[in-house]
Amino acid sequence: MNTPNTPAQAAAEHTTPAHGAPLTDRGGPAQPLLLVKDLKKYFPVRGGPLDRQKRFVHAVDGVSFAVPKGQTLGIVGESGCGKSTTARLVARLMEPDAGELIFDGEGVEEYGGLQLKEFRRSLQMVFQDSFASLNPRLTMQEAIAYGPRVHGVPAAQALAQARALLARVGLEPSQFGSRYPHELSGGQRQRVNIARALAFDPRLVILDESVAALDKSVQAQVLNLLQELKAERQLTYLFISHDLHVVHYLADQVMVMYLGQVVESGPVEKIYNGSAHPYTRALLSAVPSMDPAQRTEVSPLAGDPPNPINPPSGCRFRDRCPHAHALCAEKTPALQAVGGDIHHLAACHLNDLTSGHPLAGKELNP
Repeated sequence: MNTPNTPAQAAAEHTTPAHGAPLTDRGGPAQPLLLVKDLKKYFPVRGGPLDRQKRFVHAVDGVSFAVPKGQTLGIVGESGCGKSTTARLVARLMEPDAGELIFDGEGVEEYGGLQLKEFRRSLQMVFQDSFASLNPRLTMQEAIAYGPRVHGVPAAQALAQARALLARVGLEPSQFGSRYPHELSGGQRQRVNIARALAFDPRLVILDESVAALDKSVQAQVLNLLQELKAERQLTYLFISHDLHVVHYLADQVMVMYLGQVVESGPVEKIYNGSAHPYTRALLSAVPSMDPAQRTEVSPLAGDPPNPINPPSGCRFRDRCPHAHALCAEKTPALQAVGGDIHHLAACHLNDLTSGHPLAGKELNP
């Protein structure tokens, strides 16, 4: 028996037990698994009876990114920056106002030949609230087997697969298979949600604050499980979290969002050790350190994010940035390479020597 030489070859030869169709790798390892272009979502705001002006919350405003095959893209930012909305738009749990999704070189629905039903078989999502994600009337093995049964898998086969997945995530099927959600702890329920996400053998798994509600010891166990499953099944993760320590541990690439836009992205070590945007540096300075010499004594940020209904002109971070200049209000900074590194991008006039900002190119503190 020949074994696959690379994760991409292994994924190409893998077969989905839920519907029997091969998960082919159409473009090879160099082609991103997911490509998002100019994604937008505005939510209308209900005004008073005399307010005839239509207003919108700019939840996601022109977000573009790529997720390489077999890697983890971590999305970070303050609450309300658009992280979870971006995840739901990618999963098509809500319709975008504009933008394009390309999955392994093929457009989704109106942008190509990949039907939404087929796309969703290759993508699954794990949410933060492990209890609300499960049907209280279904046992754990029934919850995992439900999706495959809806897609035509025989009941006995779906149940056997569900029990095997329970065992894989560390829950003994004979002990936990017949239990209901209220009989499990938060960490055990999240393991069930991970097993349920794997029932279709997806290629992309979106984890939206999936370990945020767990205590640290259980959180570490679930993170290690995710790492094992990623290597074992050649998975690609889109990992959303406010915990920068967790993102540093799990992610290969990091994307920083602020007020519905991407302000910086790049390899995890580049972001954590050489961040180029003042907002990213402020976020990282707020991470607790065990070294007393590295503690933060002065808050690097002041005030709250601007109103997303009427975002400021130019750079949206300028009202809170210690290096803001009149130029920042006049011109929106482009997301461009930092120091010629095409893999590290930042949207800040400080990194553009031709921007006209008086501090451009200089070494600065957060």
